[in-house]
Amino acid sequence: MHVYLIAAAAVWGGVSGLLLPRAAYRLAVEPEQPWAGACPAGHPVGGWLGPARCRACARPAGGAAATVDATAAEDVAAPVRADGRYGPGPVLALACALACAALAHAVGARPELGVWLLLAPAGLLLARVDLLVFRLPDVLTLPAAAGAALLLGLAALLPRHDGSWTRALIAAAALGVLYLVLFLVNPVGMGFGDVKLAPTLGLALGWYGWQAVFLGTFAGFLLGALTGLVLLLTRRANRKSPIPFGPFMLLGAFGAVLLAA
Repeated sequence: MHVYLIAAAAVWGGVSGLLLPRAAYRLAVEPEQPWAGACPAGHPVGGWLGPARCRACARPAGGAAATVDATAAEDVAAPVRADGRYGPGPVLALACALACAALAHAVGARPELGVWLLLAPAGLLLARVDLLVFRLPDVLTLPAAAGAALLLGLAALLPRHDGSWTRALIAAAALGVLYLVLFLVNPVGMGFGDVKLAPTLGLALGWYGWQAVFLGTFAGFLLGALTGLVLLLTRRANRKSPIPFGPFMLLGAFGAVLLAA
């Protein structure tokens, strides 16, 4: 039964991961800018979920690229490939499938697993956007916090749950306050998007206990510090270079949840 649960979680992760690239592309814009509505070549992008691929830009084998108005092109880092793809391919789907399978293996058939499986794609999407534009959009962080609190409250009413909803809420508030203080002390080194992400991670970690809260938070800071040190030593960054912290927060929390579960 456990094997089937892991397989089902992996399928869910793979399918949901295939829907993320277009949303990641559209959300990866600078603050105060409208969400991206066209591919890098200027063709309209329809919808939010699905692959980041433009049919108008796709070229047949040996054919020429589609002709577009240069003034309509957007300033983005990723070019349009020959198949019309301008975002990540199956890499997000693979990462999401592996993450969901790992969660199913660690948590088992407990009601909170459903909450983690819903948060996993959102976390990957947040990490992707933060890596691209150093931003954690409110449209993701705020609903994630509210949804996680509500769903964990429902999970706490079901049998065989393995956590505390009250402790999760307290941990969410505590972690939110901690990151807010860090932001106020050093707004250059800590983004306000990180502050808004913290309560969601506090909910997940606090569900399992204060040890998980400490471990997940410490792991995030440690991973961020080590990455910054490597970038400095390899001269790929200097002391003033911005480093997205959201992915490290998410990765640290993910590892702590796996260990605690």
